[in-house]
Amino acid sequence: MNNQISNPKVEVPTGISCNDKDYINSLLSCLKEMSKNYVMAMTEASNESLYEKHKQAFLTLIALQREAYELMFRKGWYVIEKAEGQKIGQKSQMLKQEYQDLNS
Repeated sequence: MNNQISNPKVEVPTGISCNDKDYINSLLSCLKEMSKNYVMAMTEASNESLYEKHKQAFLTLIALQREAYELMFRKGWYVIEKAEGQKIGQKSQMLKQEYQDLNS
């Protein structure tokens, strides 16, 4: 049984030169890293005005990140795995337990 969710893969040239997939993958990695940095900047902002500026930049970055991911998914360059209901339930229970442990 195939648990992968994907689109038909768009083939790209191989070899030493970068191709569209390489560029978009690099962009996605960069946007992910920048998003992490803006979250840190927001937590360390010294005043509300600075926090709001970081927040707006962060929201722009995550929108771009999502757009890059969706493009890669549409091109068949990003494959996700379909999770079984049982696995989702187990993960949910584990997270609930961890949350309760943190609050006790």
